[in-house]
Amino acid sequence: MVTTLSADRLAELIDDDAAFTLVDTRPEDSYAAWHISGALHFPFGPEEELDGRLEEFEELVGDADRVITTCAKGISSGNLAIQLESATDAYDVQAVDGGMKGWSGVYDHVTIDAGDDELTIVQIQRRAKGCLGYVVGCDATGEAVVVDPTGDVEEFETAAEEAGLSITGVIDTHVHADHISGGWELADRLGAPYYLGARAAERGVEIEFMPLERNEVLEVGDLAVKAVIAPGHTSEMINVLVDDAALLTADTLHVDSVGRTELEFSDDEGERGAKLLYETLHRTLLAEPEGITVLPGHVTVTADGEFEHGAPGEPISTTVRDARTGIDLLGLEEDAFVERMADAGEKPANYEEIIDLNRGVREEPPEERVELELGPNNCSA
Repeated sequence: MVTTLSADRLAELIDDDAAFTLVDTRPEDSYAAWHISGALHFPFGPEEELDGRLEEFEELVGDADRVITTCAKGISSGNLAIQLESATDAYDVQAVDGGMKGWSGVYDHVTIDAGDDELTIVQIQRRAKGCLGYVVGCDATGEAVVVDPTGDVEEFETAAEEAGLSITGVIDTHVHADHISGGWELADRLGAPYYLGARAAERGVEIEFMPLERNEVLEVGDLAVKAVIAPGHTSEMINVLVDDAALLTADTLHVDSVGRTELEFSDDEGERGAKLLYETLHRTLLAEPEGITVLPGHVTVTADGEFEHGAPGEPISTTVRDARTGIDLLGLEEDAFVERMADAGEKPANYEEIIDLNRGVREEPPEERVELELGPNNCSA
């Protein structure tokens, strides 16, 4: 009988440079758009027989001893694993439980050093999509806020517990377009307040939230957590400044780029959003002290499954200084910036449905959440 392994275990094998060959059985377009790093492609259907294709498979994997198969949900890859086990004893074969759906739930917890001994920041990295959320806590009192949690809220509860922190508030920086937020769910589970920027009401958000006004400060233990108004990626976007040590920039400023601007502002192809973002970047974020640690809400994951900057399990961060000097977009004049932002490439999958879910104007069965989120995040310009 073919054995399965969890997506978390697959991540451990990848990180340990274990010897195995990963084979993805999804159709060509799905594989080309988004796959696990190092995966070879062998399209195979959920009811397909291996007859006549064994030689093709052998040529693909070469002298591999251990083969791990994956697909969208673990169905067609499980079928291939069964067929291989029946056809040959040349391989030790396993299938990834849940396939890419399972892979979408793999996380890394990374402690960030922002140069403040009284401050604990844990970056919660969603490996498949590059989503970055945060647990921000005061060491003296043990109080913490969570910023931009994904729907896998247990990851944030666990990270806080492991750091000896108690979550007293949850902040979403904006209405996300690439993934379903866990902000309201986490706040509700913990009986904690849920915060959005005050302008979220103008986007028709129907979920109950506490509005954060410009420069409003939340006291989290001895920490000052300030809402910085930062429109551009969305109209209601806020960034979060923590004790003048760390700036959580969400999809305003990434490590190597900026957030795209036409997902909300699509009627005018993002021109209004691009102008807003240019002003936010140059008059607000880049006006902060150069040494402040910048912590983005995403890192780009390439179609080949690699982080475009850094690697899973490593801190994804920059500084105001390094962003200013290292990101080409930030050196453009406004007109050139606006023109460049008009073409940000393919939009996130199902983004309109995801926005409606995060606004609370549409309900979706929980089991459909990961289905909507599958694929790359595409939130960077």
